[in-house]
Amino acid sequence: MATVKPFQCVRPNESVAARVAALPYDVYNRSEACAEVAREPLSFLRIDRAETQFPDSVDTYAPEVYQKAKEMLDEAMADGTYLTDDDRTYYIYELTMDGRRQTGIVACASIDDYSNNVIKKHENTRAEKEIDRITHVDTCSAQTGPIFLAYRANEVINAEVNRTKENTPLYDFTSPDGIRHTVWKITDGEAVTKIENAFAGIGSIYIADGHHRAASAYKVGLKRRKENPGYTGEEEFNYFLSVLFPDEQLMIMPYNRVVKDLNGNTGEEFLDKISSKFDVVKSDEPVAPENKYTFGMYLDNQWYKLTAHEDIRSNDPVDGLDVAILQNELLEPVLGIKNPKTDSRIDFVGGIRGLEELERRTHEDMKIAFSMYPTSITELFDVADAGKLMPPKSTWFEPKLRSGIFIHKI
Repeated sequence: MATVKPFQCVRPNESVAARVAALPYDVYNRSEACAEVAREPLSFLRIDRAETQFPDSVDTYAPEVYQKAKEMLDEAMADGTYLTDDDRTYYIYELTMDGRRQTGIVACASIDDYSNNVIKKHENTRAEKEIDRITHVDTCSAQTGPIFLAYRANEVINAEVNRTKENTPLYDFTSPDGIRHTVWKITDGEAVTKIENAFAGIGSIYIADGHHRAASAYKVGLKRRKENPGYTGEEEFNYFLSVLFPDEQLMIMPYNRVVKDLNGNTGEEFLDKISSKFDVVKSDEPVAPENKYTFGMYLDNQWYKLTAHEDIRSNDPVDGLDVAILQNELLEPVLGIKNPKTDSRIDFVGGIRGLEELERRTHEDMKIAFSMYPTSITELFDVADAGKLMPPKSTWFEPKLRSGIFIHKI
């Protein structure tokens, strides 16, 4: 059963919360991060990506970069930019995008639950990406970017969240990208107990987004345990910062595909080959698939709707995903994309960018584009419950959780 603990939060002063809140560290390259920090000097991105404080000649992963991050965090806590709450509690974090709300519990999850698969994964992580966040968390002794977790909705938790939302929020601001961020603190001790007990009755929690952050927090916890052989399990390094959302509120956006060429085929040859596996119908309008097993395709200034034949559909939780069907039945056998993780001929476009971006890419640097029907949260749960992994770039979550609103010191 899940251990989801209240915690002592380090959080921004109300007067600067909107300026501090930053998109996750990994949505920017170095030049983009520098531009964002120049635009908003208080952005937490300056701490999450402290190479922004150095000339380009200093390596992104140099030891002095992580030390600078620690210094800036310590300074921000000392000068009143950040304050530390006296009590241990939960917070409510609501994000509103295009009128749609998702409301989560900010808490700390257990590294033991991560290792024993109470917290379930659906992606592999890469060691080189983990090392950066391991070093950042360990040097700062703080977790600064929450892991996005999901759980099957629970009536007790829903009731306590709704009750808390009747109070005045701590923060309520709209970020430059138009997302509204509202935060409440749970001040009722009985509510905290009810929520903690409700999570203790939940058998599975799922990583929706943030696999590398979760793996890094887990490995820092193991490192600290080794350094502290008398640990009790209650130390803060045994837990990692999370926001947990009920499944009924989550929406996954499609993760679309673009490919550089037709693998030596003419357009006519390509269409002939794929017609053995898909119904191919021209469309006068851009195609955003409205059903599972359907795909949009843009080739030579023409949109098509593809529908997978019955014989290539599968009840397997992985092979039955639309992203897997496209990969196994078209991208690999026809376009020669054997490993989408490493093949430079394919790129991935988050659904937030729209179909216009797919058209633009085919006119600029790609030959063909595919628009996807989004993976569902139920499909994500089914894959994780089966102990399997999703194909690369199967899910795109929006809106993104902001870093710097909640910090967990370890």
